[in-house]
Amino acid sequence: MRVSSQCAASLFGLAAALLLPVTAQAQSIGYDPVGGTGGSDAGSYQPSSDSGGGTASRKRRTEVTPYIEIAQVVNAQLSPGNDVLTYTQVAAGVDATISGRNTGAAVSARYARQIGWGDTRDADIISGIAHGYATVTPGLTVTAGGLATQTSYSGGSGTSGRGDDGYRLYSVYAGPALKTRVGDVDVAASYRAGYSRLEDKNGYQASVDSAPVDFVSESVVQSADVQAGVAPGVVLPVGLAVGGSFYQEDITDLDQRVRDMQARAMVTVPVNRTTQVVGAIGYEDVEISNRDAVYDEDGNPVIGTDGHYVVDKSVPRQLSYDVSGIIWDVGVMWRPSQRTALSAHVGRRYGSTSFGGTLAYAPDDRKHLSIAVYDNVAGFGGQVNRALYDLPDDFEAVRDPVTGELNGCVNSLEGNNCLSGVLGSVRTSAFRARGVAASYTMQLGRINAGIGLGYDRRKYIAAEDTILASVNGTVDENYWLSAFLSGRLGSRASWSTNAHANWTSSNYSTLGDSAVYGISAAYYRSITPRLSGTLAVSVDGTTYNDTDIDDIWYASGLAALRYSF
Repeated sequence: MRVSSQCAASLFGLAAALLLPVTAQAQSIGYDPVGGTGGSDAGSYQPSSDSGGGTASRKRRTEVTPYIEIAQVVNAQLSPGNDVLTYTQVAAGVDATISGRNTGAAVSARYARQIGWGDTRDADIISGIAHGYATVTPGLTVTAGGLATQTSYSGGSGTSGRGDDGYRLYSVYAGPALKTRVGDVDVAASYRAGYSRLEDKNGYQASVDSAPVDFVSESVVQSADVQAGVAPGVVLPVGLAVGGSFYQEDITDLDQRVRDMQARAMVTVPVNRTTQVVGAIGYEDVEISNRDAVYDEDGNPVIGTDGHYVVDKSVPRQLSYDVSGIIWDVGVMWRPSQRTALSAHVGRRYGSTSFGGTLAYAPDDRKHLSIAVYDNVAGFGGQVNRALYDLPDDFEAVRDPVTGELNGCVNSLEGNNCLSGVLGSVRTSAFRARGVAASYTMQLGRINAGIGLGYDRRKYIAAEDTILASVNGTVDENYWLSAFLSGRLGSRASWSTNAHANWTSSNYSTLGDSAVYGISAAYYRSITPRLSGTLAVSVDGTTYNDTDIDDIWYASGLAALRYSF
């Protein structure tokens, strides 16, 4: 048996960039608030009742809008062929926003059934994004989130509307967070468990004559953090704190494991009313390991009926990354007002220099800027879980008007609201990720606008004496851009436009460097208070630097009716 080219791409190859980029959580030495990105309360060690991103001053509201929709879609291939596909799409979904004193959540979930005409095949598509929190008791909150999306290896993007011919991703997480005070000591702790599943439809074919099967990769993540300290001026002129953290991700493919444990002590030195300097020192133990495959008598790896290499569990794990020792970090936190928060740090982690930080700036209630610089180790599922955790709990999902698939940035004036390089490349190997992500959203009268851009670099890690050795040391780089613009036309009509681009390069991929582009526009019209119509068009495609590979371009059009309950 042998692995098909699609299966190989799922295991080791560079997948076409997904359209749902998400911001990666900065993984600092730990002086930032437990479970946070260090933007708002870094270094203060003050318990808060709005953990999970809730803002007490927000207007309380509950909006739940279920809907059903029927649409007719035409999809025309512009290059390299000229096929025209037509299908009817029947969908049901719900968009919800809940904002209260002790709860906050945003949900956008959709199920669509594609009914093909002629040679167009039928398909079922599930997509959704959710994030929220609930306060159990003062200081104790539970946060949870989920994501379902897909991308297409035949067209390089999730907006081609060609059904289930590519990767499907499902990810969920949940966990409690506690902030309290014991005497003069502020205590914070959090735990998070997550699960991610990546499916490559028809990704494995044992032979030319056999039927293809789904290829599935799964990962389970556990993350815990605890921290205790006193703020400056309570006991001493400086603040003192100690803490520890634990991160583990188990990946099904070749039984990979990422484990990161650390303990640290911190000193916070106030410089003035708005600025603090934090120094931290500690000990860290980071290990990444995997097992090898079982080989047959001819020395070929054995592949199971599910498309996975059969794991040889008779031998111990082989370490591919083993770094332990003293770590340190020096950071500055600046918060001149409730609208501006900056956290930046540099130090030594993972055996080398590490730096990162966050910036949140809201000049007024209608504009928001967010920047994050990150450095961490994880697997694909763990990185997605981190991104879900960083989402705001008050947003509107931005969807492609033709396919209904999640696309670009979420529309929010809070937090890390753009969706970025976390999903830029798909490999099942563990990696060290470093990059930057920035987003800016604003509301100007009847106009909503947002733009996100960033860079993500992943260096993959695997044991040399295993079948994953060919991946070890390879690097994927992804530059991404996503933008949306929408507005109203009177009291009964509105419009929206979306655009995205991903430029991906790899020193391993057989496809060479590639770029994915997409643009769409839609017009919406209310027919009755609950019935509305949509007209939409989109163009998307993938280009390759290799002249032997044909570029792929598609144009699509949609006419739809939606009934909202």
